[in-house]
Amino acid sequence: MSLLFKYLRVHQVFGANTNVGKTILTSALVRASAAKGNTVYYLKPVSTGPMEDADDEHVQRFSGAHADTVHSRCLFRFDDPVSPHLAARRAGKSGVEEVSVPSDDIFAKAVASHIRDCASQDAHPAHMYVETAGGVHSPTLSGTTQLDSYRPLFLPVVLVGDSKLGGISSTISSYESLLLRGYIVDSIMLFRDEYYRNWEYLVPYFAERGVHVIAVDAPPERPASADENFRVTEKYYQEIVPPSLQGDIFEALRHLDECHSRRLTEIDSMPQRSLDAIWWPFVQHGLVKGEKDVNVIDSAWGDYFSVYNAHRSSQPATARYEPRSLLESQFDGSASWWTQAVGHAHPTLTLAAAKAAGRYGHVMFPQATHLPALKLAERLIRHGPGKGWASRAFFSDNGSTGMEVALKMALRAFALRQGENLDGMQRKKLGVLGLKGSYHGDTIGAMDACEEGVYTCEWHNAKGYWLEPPTVAGRNGRVVISLPPAIAQVTESNDTEVYTGSFSWTYDVGERLKTPLADFYRRYIERTLSKYWEGGDHTLAALVLEPLVMGAGGMIFVDPLFQRVLIDVIRGVPTAASSQPSLQWSGLPVIFDEVFVGLYRLGLRSTIPFLGVNPDISVNAKILTGGSMPLAVTLTSDAIFQAFISDNKVDALLHGHSYTAYPAACEVANETLNIVEKMASGSEWSDARARWGCSDAPEAREKGVWSFWDAQLVDALSRLDTVTEAMALGTLLVIKIKDEAGGYQSHSAENLLNALRLAVDSEQISAAPGGAPFGINYRTLGDVAYFMLSLNSSAATIRSVEDRIWRTLNEGSSAS
Repeated sequence: MSLLFKYLRVHQVFGANTNVGKTILTSALVRASAAKGNTVYYLKPVSTGPMEDADDEHVQRFSGAHADTVHSRCLFRFDDPVSPHLAARRAGKSGVEEVSVPSDDIFAKAVASHIRDCASQDAHPAHMYVETAGGVHSPTLSGTTQLDSYRPLFLPVVLVGDSKLGGISSTISSYESLLLRGYIVDSIMLFRDEYYRNWEYLVPYFAERGVHVIAVDAPPERPASADENFRVTEKYYQEIVPPSLQGDIFEALRHLDECHSRRLTEIDSMPQRSLDAIWWPFVQHGLVKGEKDVNVIDSAWGDYFSVYNAHRSSQPATARYEPRSLLESQFDGSASWWTQAVGHAHPTLTLAAAKAAGRYGHVMFPQATHLPALKLAERLIRHGPGKGWASRAFFSDNGSTGMEVALKMALRAFALRQGENLDGMQRKKLGVLGLKGSYHGDTIGAMDACEEGVYTCEWHNAKGYWLEPPTVAGRNGRVVISLPPAIAQVTESNDTEVYTGSFSWTYDVGERLKTPLADFYRRYIERTLSKYWEGGDHTLAALVLEPLVMGAGGMIFVDPLFQRVLIDVIRGVPTAASSQPSLQWSGLPVIFDEVFVGLYRLGLRSTIPFLGVNPDISVNAKILTGGSMPLAVTLTSDAIFQAFISDNKVDALLHGHSYTAYPAACEVANETLNIVEKMASGSEWSDARARWGCSDAPEAREKGVWSFWDAQLVDALSRLDTVTEAMALGTLLVIKIKDEAGGYQSHSAENLLNALRLAVDSEQISAAPGGAPFGINYRTLGDVAYFMLSLNSSAATIRSVEDRIWRTLNEGSSAS
């Protein structure tokens, strides 16, 4: 959890290298802060080496005349003068019983807890300095680089530069490493070495980048005698922190205070400024009541946002002093619109983006190639969702535009195969077959592939026909398939509900193809389409599906058997035979919109093996870049590709985007897939599969249905009085709230779950960064609430979020 306090100004001190003077300059800052009348806290989270050389002891010893207002502390101390990770490992094995090395989570919580304790001590301005060990990338106790271990706390930084030979490079490199993790670098400090004179280069270099640099006189050589060393060192501190309260150190102090004040002012002004300047997507501004309704996200890390709570806190404010951090943790409950896969600000993805941006910037793509795009295309075709059927990858910039490309491909391929059977006017009347409740994006063409609904606009021209699908849900502890009346009439019993017996059997498409229900579905589809073809407004030219779950339409779990039968029926539809063998396929082109459901969002790399059929075209986005970059890929079979091949340029797929195959996005996608595929074969996923009774055999992983959410929780939620149904698959948990009005315009889910947004104290909150109370940021679709995890959300985080959801809904059910 990021920490920001009104009265306690906290800065973290990093060094550009070892032995650059971090402790000396931090001691000077501590001494100056105390001399200016501030209570001062110094924290050395990890110390290695003899006690007489400990930094916290040095700071306390040279605090000056106001030492009584200085409080120094070390949290983890080791006698061995080596790197912290090595000292911790050796200490753990030195005793009779081996002691485990503290994890990054435990380490961050210990630091955060101490900082919060210090913040609660004073109702007047105070300063705190948290000094790290070694250079910026020196490892912490677990072996993780300091930049990542401390990142959840997101403390503003003072970087101590290197004044010796090679120090220009190490200082600039350290600064850039901090920026790549998103740190705020408020100041750079270094010694004036009269021989190397690094400060003369670094001051203007960083001034051009708006970074404040302070150069301080270097300390004298350390005498051999301890008494003499004390005298010389004390004299040095008196010179650079004089009683006049003037000089370079006090200039640095003034600047750090201004940075803190400026940050407070800016973040406090953001709600109103946003209300005055921004038009939000999917938000009815008429229902936004004021600043408290604006979610100010200061930073994000892992599964959590760090949000400004001054305008929204549920805690009573004192008249004079609020000791709590102005920032609170908020679980990203929608995985940032379904894109978040490996946690916010993942350093590997950030470095991948920087690598490609540094190598290429942006390059135009027609008839060109570059390694990030080529490797990604080959990977998706040969080993990803296109394995076994796709031959080409077309790049665009988001799911909606990816679907526009897919529609263009399918309609053109269909039209070319029909040849003279379609005249010019008939080509304008081509439409698609889909399902009611589907949604493929907000661009006009993607909207036209859906029926009229809340997302469409005045230009919307629904082009096609949409079947009402049967759905799957958990109700009162049972798995139920709900049949639309039109399908129920075809069955022998005329029942609108079918109880399947188990979750796993419901999703065993291969076995269910042998059941009578499959025959009923086939009969219904054939009869319905036959009637449409007799008098429909459009010539159906493609089947467009969101496999398994229709997302924006209301998180609708479609019976997978129905989708499989629909594909089989469509591929049996007789159409004009093409004179070109390369254009042969069965029936209509089939498009899978896997923008939401693909790449393990539902626990499956792709829905294709699960349904047991290949599409002719599929679209992937969202998880593709782990929430770091916009990118979409439309995969297509060779038959579709060949439809555009001729000697005439206008027969080509004349479609593209300025940022087609953006190198940074492609590089990030490759790294995301590396991380995700490794996790998919790891023990945490295996444990989650096992809890749902799903086999972990390699062949079973492509078809097994399971969830990171606890099966017993889903069952219990489905039994609540306020809940109509509950379902979970992969990272997704969906809860439909009872509401007679229902639909997208309902506020029932929002009203019932509103308390989740507030950070509350609980025994189950330990999973949040820094061990702090956390709220849950979530989105609703009318009477439907959904919650989504990252693919690497920890078990502790998941159980904590489950506890919050259960408590909130259970209390709401009891109240009703």
